[in-house]
Amino acid sequence: PSNISAWWNFGSLLGVCLILQILTGLFLAMHYTPDTLTAFSSVTHICRDVNYGWVIRYMHANGASIFFICLFTHVGRGLYYGSYTFLETWNIGVILLLTTMATAFMGYVLPWGQMSFWGA
Repeated sequence: PSNISAWWNFGSLLGVCLILQILTGLFLAMHYTPDTLTAFSSVTHICRDVNYGWVIRYMHANGASIFFICLFTHVGRGLYYGSYTFLETWNIGVILLLTTMATAFMGYVLPWGQMSFWGA
């Protein structure tokens, strides 16, 4: 159809970013300790002692930014093309958007003492 453009790639890119986030998050969780006394040391350990740990950490950090860029662009495409008229699909997407934002807030911003470690 004539309305299919490069904007339609962002749904697939969201899936790729989500898989990247899950995989890098699992690898980081294998070496991270959430204790307030050793959390910074474990991040340093990941960057210095784990093979390609610094790459995994930067992929996870930058992947989150790319994920949200793709997410907002995907929503913008839906607004531009009037996808909000499909109420059931649109409402599920809004629920997923709010759940994603709440998960990011609860996991990366809210924990006490961890904000400076994750750059939030």
